[in-house]
Amino acid sequence: MTRTPVALVHGWGGSFASTWERSGFTALLEDAGVPVIGVDLLGHGDAPPPHDPDAYGDLTARIAGALPDEPVDAVGFSLGAITLLRLAIDHPHRFGRLVLAGIGSNIFDRDSSGTQAIVAGLEHVAAGGDPSTLDTRVRLFTQYAAQPGNDLAALTAVMKRAPATAITPDDCAAVGCPVLVVVGDQDFVYPADELAAACPHGRCAVLRGVDHFATTEAFGFFDAALEFLDAVC
Repeated sequence: MTRTPVALVHGWGGSFASTWERSGFTALLEDAGVPVIGVDLLGHGDAPPPHDPDAYGDLTARIAGALPDEPVDAVGFSLGAITLLRLAIDHPHRFGRLVLAGIGSNIFDRDSSGTQAIVAGLEHVAAGGDPSTLDTRVRLFTQYAAQPGNDLAALTAVMKRAPATAITPDDCAAVGCPVLVVVGDQDFVYPADELAAACPHGRCAVLRGVDHFATTEAFGFFDAALEFLDAVC
């Protein structure tokens, strides 16, 4: 039986290699006979790293360009999940199932001040500032950005891009495929019930004691996502 491929899309500051391969999630899918499509968002991993915020106006393009004509399943984390959701709203026929991890309350209640604080923190660190003086959440983002191979200027440009049009519950009604939203109860985007409910075939899985950056390495995430994708060996 030919299995439906699964596209994997990392979050801001990550990459296909650092988020999905390093955790072993890719290997588990492949062990179950599921073909994997790895995508690096613009400014991340092996993708070009422009330093101009205007270059990041449409993050969906690299995902769309990596997908075959036939519908695929897809898993996204954080920025990758938001980008997949936008693509599924505009092109619902391209997906069979979606796992959206590390997003929730931030979809319908966007906080631009949080993004601005992260940008200021990144610029502070780039200028040689002491990260320990930063707010805890901002410091965690700067630490995540400091992973080997990352281009800090490109990641800062991603954060400084012009805000995209807000996603509404009515927009999510266009997503016709089954959707699993996975969020940790210690994540700053928790809860995610409203987002899951806005998708006609959506449901939510909560990871107990898990924060944002630990989501994709949590055993609970592995279990929920693999079961949803029928990829349990």
